Amino acid sequence: MDGGNPRSSYEALHKPQSEFATREEYLEHELTIMAPKRWRPNLPFKDYRFEFEDLVPAIAATIGKIVMVAAVAGAFAIPLGLDNAFVIENARFEMLIAAVLFVILINGFFNPTANLAGTHGPLIPLIPLIVAAGGHPMAFGIMVGVLGFMLGVSKGGSLLAKLTSKGVCGGLLLYLGFVGITGQVKALYTWAGGFDKAYIAFVIVFATILMYAYLEHVRLRWLAIPLGALLAAIIAFALGAPFEFKTEPGIPNLSPAYWWGENTGWQLGLPDFQNFLAVAPFAVLAVAMWSPDFLGHKVFQELNYPKRSEKVLMNIDDTMIVAGARQVVGTALGGGNLTSSWGTYMIPAAIAKRPIPAGAVLTGLFCVIAALWGYPMDLAVWRPVLSVALLVGVFVPLLEAGMQMTREGKTSQSAAVVIFSSTLVNPAFGWSLTMLLDNLGLIGDKERGQEMGHMHRWVIPTIVFVLLTGILAGIGQIPGIPAFL
Repeated sequence: MDGGNPRSSYEALHKPQSEFATREEYLEHELTIMAPKRWRPNLPFKDYRFEFEDLVPAIAATIGKIVMVAAVAGAFAIPLGLDNAFVIENARFEMLIAAVLFVILINGFFNPTANLAGTHGPLIPLIPLIVAAGGHPMAFGIMVGVLGFMLGVSKGGSLLAKLTSKGVCGGLLLYLGFVGITGQVKALYTWAGGFDKAYIAFVIVFATILMYAYLEHVRLRWLAIPLGALLAAIIAFALGAPFEFKTEPGIPNLSPAYWWGENTGWQLGLPDFQNFLAVAPFAVLAVAMWSPDFLGHKVFQELNYPKRSEKVLMNIDDTMIVAGARQVVGTALGGGNLTSSWGTYMIPAAIAKRPIPAGAVLTGLFCVIAALWGYPMDLAVWRPVLSVALLVGVFVPLLEAGMQMTREGKTSQSAAVVIFSSTLVNPAFGWSLTMLLDNLGLIGDKERGQEMGHMHRWVIPTIVFVLLTGILAGIGQIPGIPAFL
């Protein structure tokens, strides 16, 4: 379909919605007839169409982008002594970089099977440790980008994904979903308790549960993020929660010299060799965590898309290449974002049964508008909007996907071990250990391990586990072992 018989092209195979009994049938047919071209132009209406449902992942991704980029910038800013104004300014700059240079051009037109390059949320708690170890944001970002790009080009990302069974992946999704839900609920109660109205958090979460259940019932779950964010804002306003718009319209500083100056921007100057050495173990850990993250997003597509829609599924290696390139470019220009697969885009898009390109173009436009307008930044990072968007758009769907993947006894055994080991250290440790045990046939589907060669069964999983565990021990992440790197 990349160019042979014109009758087999998307343009020729497209049918109007009136020829289908339901809207869902129309959307599923669209997924089966699309044939995105890798690293070649893909044009609207010739290779894909814009649908109303594309607005949902676009809005959800924009909200998620503002939230996550600001969270990363804030995690760096606090130990570096930078203020809130720096965080908002850098987040706006990062959104312009992501939207114009990558989301619209790459995901919308040149490679619609690469997921959007988002933010690496699980790394946020490690950022203060990186700064304390002498890490420099520029050194860290460039090293993560280079390592990720190399993994994508060598197809190492898809290899690690193949070595991860449904049980391991499902358990990882369950763990991340549960931890995320409890974290956001606690954050809501802390926020509401700050002005002595803790009951507001209960009302917001209770109303969100009822809304989500109703959307499940009427099969409109893809509306959860925009409706949930709107509902949370209305309830919080109505019950007297404080809120104020502070960020005014404007263009953030676009000069890399400003951001990497010694007395401006990050106020750190350019990194030296010692800075790169300090961030090396963290960078390897960050890129190692990409595979389960990317795999989880692709699996979520597979669970929601119909059969014969393989051509529109995200390509893990291409996503790594784009994410790596985006990381290097964004960091060199002055941004502080840490890149990964864009979950707040992919999960709503999969639920809405939409492919990547159309929603990507809308996401890019919305990010540009939000960055220049300024005011949406304040609303999106407001605690009730932020938490509800993450709950219904990321963490609850992760739980659901994890449960679907662990229905069988063989997969549930591996899922239990990955949850257990992730709780012991962190998800990177849990994933690598359980992948090794699962491929050796000690847990899970024993027949699966017997079908593999020695390289896939134990050599690569052992190398991954030993490397990750050594890095975790070196940076002090293994309980009871002091840091030695």
